Amino acid sequence: MAAIFTLVFILFHSLHLVLTEDTTHGGFIQCLEKYSPLPIDLSNLIYLPNTTSYSSQLLSSIQNLRYASATTPKPILIITPNCEFEVQATVYCCKTNNLPLRIRSGGHDYEGLSYHSFTNGPFVLLDLAKLRSVDVDVEEGTAWVQVGATIGDLYYRIGEKTSTYGFPAGVCATLGTGGHFSGGGMGTMVRKYGLSADNILDAVMVDANGWLLDRESMDDDLFWAIRGGGGGNFGIILAWKVKLVPVPPTVTVVSITKRSKKEALDLIHKWQTIAPKLHENIFIEAVIRIVKAAGTGVEANFNTMFLGECSELLHLMGTSFPELGVKAKDCKKMSWVESTLYFAGFTNGEPLETLMDRKLQRKAFVKAKSDFVMRPVKREVWDDVWERFSKIELAFMSMYPYGGRMDEIEEDEIPFPHRKGNLYNIQYVVPWQDGGVETAERNMNWIKNLHDMMGPHVSKNPRTAYVNFRDLDLGRNEDEETCYLDARVWGRKYFKGNFWKLAMVKGVVDPDNFFRSEQSIPPLVHWA
Repeated sequence: MAAIFTLVFILFHSLHLVLTEDTTHGGFIQCLEKYSPLPIDLSNLIYLPNTTSYSSQLLSSIQNLRYASATTPKPILIITPNCEFEVQATVYCCKTNNLPLRIRSGGHDYEGLSYHSFTNGPFVLLDLAKLRSVDVDVEEGTAWVQVGATIGDLYYRIGEKTSTYGFPAGVCATLGTGGHFSGGGMGTMVRKYGLSADNILDAVMVDANGWLLDRESMDDDLFWAIRGGGGGNFGIILAWKVKLVPVPPTVTVVSITKRSKKEALDLIHKWQTIAPKLHENIFIEAVIRIVKAAGTGVEANFNTMFLGECSELLHLMGTSFPELGVKAKDCKKMSWVESTLYFAGFTNGEPLETLMDRKLQRKAFVKAKSDFVMRPVKREVWDDVWERFSKIELAFMSMYPYGGRMDEIEEDEIPFPHRKGNLYNIQYVVPWQDGGVETAERNMNWIKNLHDMMGPHVSKNPRTAYVNFRDLDLGRNEDEETCYLDARVWGRKYFKGNFWKLAMVKGVVDPDNFFRSEQSIPPLVHWA
């Protein structure tokens, strides 16, 4: 395969083209047609704004309706590649025509940076949804996953082949593996096996020169950077080789809901010190949420995944966290792959094929923020949180415990630095369905005020955040009209000390900053 890649490189880069200033889609299409060493079916590759299928293709994986309005800047064309070469050709022709490029895998970027631009200038969208093959090798204990595949695709294909392997990734089945793994990727096995990015063995990517690289042909620093340094920063990942992890034939899940304010908050206060210290096979997510439409008011959910039998879980919980009151009747036994469907919200015996349904995610207007907590939050703070939730229609605050394997991996092993010393991660989310300005303003203010209130109680110097929970408020300079934010602010929040190495890698592999968005890693060479 390496020989074939090399032949394509030689054919592709032996072609000569005088660079032009043509930024129209016509110049781009002419480039593809004239200089492609392999035949390209443009009708199966390109969507133009004046075609009937353009809108449906653009909206197909836009998850955040905040960036689906008529006023949101749209790409001048959408490319849906079927193979590696078409991605290489896209990079080459975008550079030739001075066209910025946005890269979309699953479309879950909270700020929509994978499919729109704040600059109002022309840009091209590269939609990788067709590249979705998953090849599981049970004997080797690995899988090759194209980045257009969702984690639901990956989970289903693993479960199709084996009941003794799994993979640590998120709970939302429609997440694209391209962005999810690039930023880290955490889910119910984070305490046992770490992040998705901690379990990546190889990758195939196209760099800013249009070259096709794998682990053998890219240098160590670039391979380090793409495993947790954020999506779309260093090149276009086409496929990951991941290490599968052992799972028992049976796992146990438990979901407990508390609606009494005192009982719920007493448990959360205990949870934050107990959950990070439990046996690494136990993961207990704590959630504060409100769904006023359901008429239940504010509630706390404790969602447990245990890699083992119910009897063992009961023994461990009885010793370490008896206050939660887990009983045998609360246990649900299932296979690991069935647990991924359960945690995706499908608890009524839906078929496993549901994991591959790309329309599972209900689209909504969404704003999200994140935090990492290093010391237990005081009890009275939780009272304030509960009160704030009672004044909103729909919102949740999901907390993932760390400890276990996360304590064992050094901060600079990969770009994701949030390791030992972190008790848990917080994801704050407020979704809404009404597209009105007043509703948006009310919800945006609510989550900002909640985040501000939590400031004194979470990590400091810097106050850290998770790059996969993208937040353009970080580093925003209110005196500037541009949305290209101060990277030295948000960069330290996402990556701490690893940010400077990421910027140096960027300066080597993409010094002209071709792969650029409003919150992308800047090349260090530009800071001189």
